[in-house]
Amino acid sequence: MNDSVEIVTVDAANIDEHGFFCYKSKPKSAGYRQKRDWLEQRFAEGLRIQILYEDGRSVGFVEYMPGETAWRAVRAPGYAVIHCLWVVGRAKNKGYGSRLLDRCVEDAQQMSQHGVAMVTSSRVWLANNKILLKNGFEVVSQDQAPPSFELLVKRFDDAPAPAFPTDWDERARRYGAGLTVIRSGQCPYIEDAVKDVLEAANERGLEARVVELTTGRDVQDAAPSPYGTFGIVYDGQVLSYHYLLKKDLLKLLDEHPGA
Repeated sequence: MNDSVEIVTVDAANIDEHGFFCYKSKPKSAGYRQKRDWLEQRFAEGLRIQILYEDGRSVGFVEYMPGETAWRAVRAPGYAVIHCLWVVGRAKNKGYGSRLLDRCVEDAQQMSQHGVAMVTSSRVWLANNKILLKNGFEVVSQDQAPPSFELLVKRFDDAPAPAFPTDWDERARRYGAGLTVIRSGQCPYIEDAVKDVLEAANERGLEARVVELTTGRDVQDAAPSPYGTFGIVYDGQVLSYHYLLKKDLLKLLDEHPGA
């Protein structure tokens, strides 16, 4: 392990010094400001960010918070829920992801949590399950959600395991006819994602509305996918839970009956 590696806990007192890893080169962008404002409220709810530095350069991070206030559509009271785990570029394959997970697990144990949980996906915008399985996490038995989500947990005791809701189709139908963008301030990339959706809708002559999820409870109760903090719903069906380039969204809309 590189001796020049350190992990820094980011909180309300030092966030302007360290940032929050994502969009670190664009501190004046709308996405950065939105995330910065979001964090001001979340720190008071128990959110933690750990940033890993190699030779003085930030190369990875993990973000997590108590399950009661987590911004993922899971039921995980008493657990720490990881939102994001990311190591970039040449820093990959050096064990840094495992090191960040270890810090999260140690923190959760110190807070007397039942364990640590994370939503994974084999697609994009979320880590897949490989690094979690390598570090002693287990797939919650039978707990999967469309199109590619799994819920993994590392348990410290015999408390009930976290779980996904089961009413995904009903959740999507609640948004009704037309094109709806579900968003929040949890991810700085969402600002551009929403802009692309609205531009695509305008090009196809479709009216689109934006629904803002403003609390972790909103996400847990109303999000149409486990990712929770962003989604595109059309006529009561989920088109995507992640950022789509405008050309890809236009293709999806053209394939949808009635678009």
